[in-house]
Amino acid sequence: MKEALRAEGAIRENVREEEKCPQDICIEVRDGAGNIKAGEKDTGLAVLVFEGEYETKDTIHMTFPRVGAYYVIRVDDTMEEALVYITQREWVYEIPFGEKKEAYNPRAFAGSRHYVSCRQARDYEIASYRNLAKNVVDQHGEQGCFPHASANVETRGESVFAARNAIDGMVCNRSHGSWPYGSWGINRRQDAEFLLDFGRPVDIDCLVLWTRADFPHDSWWVQAGLIFSDGSEAVIRMEKSRKPHEFSIEKKKITWLKLVNLIQAEDPSPFPALTQIEVYGTEHGQVLQDRRGTNVS
Repeated sequence: MKEALRAEGAIRENVREEEKCPQDICIEVRDGAGNIKAGEKDTGLAVLVFEGEYETKDTIHMTFPRVGAYYVIRVDDTMEEALVYITQREWVYEIPFGEKKEAYNPRAFAGSRHYVSCRQARDYEIASYRNLAKNVVDQHGEQGCFPHASANVETRGESVFAARNAIDGMVCNRSHGSWPYGSWGINRRQDAEFLLDFGRPVDIDCLVLWTRADFPHDSWWVQAGLIFSDGSEAVIRMEKSRKPHEFSIEKKKITWLKLVNLIQAEDPSPFPALTQIEVYGTEHGQVLQDRRGTNVS
C-alpha cells in the first residue's frame, strides 16, 4: 500500500512538472539557498549563458520534458557534450570547488561567462555503435543520469581517485593525480569493486580497460572478474602496459556490469588503478557493429 501511494505521488509530481514546463528543456543556475541566478528554457535545445562568477554551493538545474529519454548535455565549454539517458524529471549538477575541482580542467567553471546547453539527442546518435560507458557529467550519488559509475572504495575519498574519473573520456594514464590524470583508486583494498550502471538495457560486445601506468609508482592487475546483470560472468587477463586492454565479448543484453576480484601483479608498488573503462555496443535492439564497422550480430 505504501509503495503504491509513493508511486502515485511520484506520478502526480511528474504531471505537475510537465504542466510547468510541458515541452521545454529548462536550465537554471542556482545558489546554495536555491535562488535562481540565471535561467533559460526552449523546445528541443536550450542554451544558457551565465554572466557572473560561480560561487561555492552553486548548482546547475536542468528540467526535462520527458524521462526515459536521451539528451545531450554540456555543463561547461571546456568539457565535451555528454549523451546521457535521463530517468528523473530534474537533474542537479554541483559546481566543483576546492579539492573537488582538482579532477577537472583548471579552466572549467572559471571566469565570469559560462556556456551551458542541453538538447534532445538525435536518432542517429542514439542508434550509433559507440562507447556506452562515457559520461563526462557523471557525479557521486544516483541522480537519474546514466551511465553512472560507483565503487565500494575510492582512495581517501579524493576526487582525483573517484569512480567517475573512469568514464570521463580521459585516457591519460602515464601519471596520477589532478586533471587530466584522474583515475579510480582502490586505496590498496583487495576487495575493491567497480560498478557501471547503464540505467537501461544495452547490447555490448567489447570492453576496453586503460589501467594506470605511472611506472614505477604504479602496479597493475594481471586478472579481473566481470559480472553482468544477465547473470553471466567472465575472467579477463592483463599485463603491464600503457596501451589499452581490449576484450571481445559475446553479444549480451545487460543493464550493468561489475569489475571484481582484481588480482595485483607481484610488484613492489601497491598502487594499481583504473584510468578508463570503455564499453562498446548499442542501445538494445540495434544492429551491433564491431569497431571496424563490420556487422557481428
